[in-house]
Amino acid sequence: MIDTIVLVLRQNMFTIADHNKFSPSTEGLFNDSYRLGGRSNMVCIQNPTSNELKQGIYKPRLTVTKRINKLHNFEIMLKIEFSIPKLLFGNNFDELEDNDFDKVIQILKNKLREMGVFILEHRLINAPVSNIHYSKNIPLTDYSTPYTYLEKLSKANINLRLDVNQTDFRNEGHSLKYRTNSFEVVFYDKLKDLDKAKISEKRAEEKDNRLQLDLFENGNFKRPFEVLRMEVRLNRKQKLVQMLKKVGFVEEPTFQALFKKDIAQKILLYYLGEIEAGFPAILRYESKPKDFMSEFVINNPKAGLRKALQMLGLRVLFDEIGVREFREITKQYGQQKWYKLNKELESFAYPVKPDSFTFLRRAVTKFKPLKMFDFKTQTINN
Repeated sequence: MIDTIVLVLRQNMFTIADHNKFSPSTEGLFNDSYRLGGRSNMVCIQNPTSNELKQGIYKPRLTVTKRINKLHNFEIMLKIEFSIPKLLFGNNFDELEDNDFDKVIQILKNKLREMGVFILEHRLINAPVSNIHYSKNIPLTDYSTPYTYLEKLSKANINLRLDVNQTDFRNEGHSLKYRTNSFEVVFYDKLKDLDKAKISEKRAEEKDNRLQLDLFENGNFKRPFEVLRMEVRLNRKQKLVQMLKKVGFVEEPTFQALFKKDIAQKILLYYLGEIEAGFPAILRYESKPKDFMSEFVINNPKAGLRKALQMLGLRVLFDEIGVREFREITKQYGQQKWYKLNKELESFAYPVKPDSFTFLRRAVTKFKPLKMFDFKTQTINN
């Protein structure tokens, strides 16, 4: 569903009742004689403190900005950034449902009031969205681990398909991120990320993880229990609108309009499909070299022994280093050689077997909200 969202409101959509809750105070922003300095803008913020997060108190991150717009007039904008599940549940392991929206609006309105900002309910409901993070927490209860899937996904070659300018497989293999300036696609191990946050918040994928550090401390969860998270972060309004059109959504991107399982599901499936399309068919299923050779010969009787051995060698090499590293090693031969080789790889027949993508696609298609209660052990009172 949705995790983080950023709402942007114009001056006529909100009222600041307590300017001093911001740093620096926002009072000067509303005074025409107040000097903004050489850059002709001023930024005031109000974020949840570390102590509040430790106490389980979650609040949005607020930014009030005064600047000169394209028409050369001063404008004051309020940016509200928050994790919706953390606001509602106190953690973002639990996932939202469409019918949670009204409750979210009430809690958000009250939190903002506590922070000295008054916004009418209908303003929040119809607030414009500048960026949004759609996500799915996928529970693993079959003794598999997120690393199994992350290591597999890291071998995909999607840089050209998605115009990705950076790919990170980091944190000891517990996080995989495809990134550009306008969006990110991230897969990571939720429990390991929580462990990283206990050492340093900067090492984790999540913001404000301090809120949920004690979530598993009492140990009353069924085992095995791991969580693989897929997240698509649309960090620019232009990219958000582009993606919404791509999945058939043409409404204005407002809070209420985007709070829909259907949109989240379609966007996650779109990016999963792009990554899957960049994954070499020769690696789609698990097999030992001997089994691969036998199956390749059966499925491609006209290929010949030399070609079968070549494909076996490529399979072993791709399995070890992935396509991106292979292309880096062989770049001196030129891109056309790779395109020719890739076309040949796709021309062969391979066994159709369930693989990592089959599991991930099934989980996102089913889109059952993860509820931590479902994985807790039953306690019996004597």
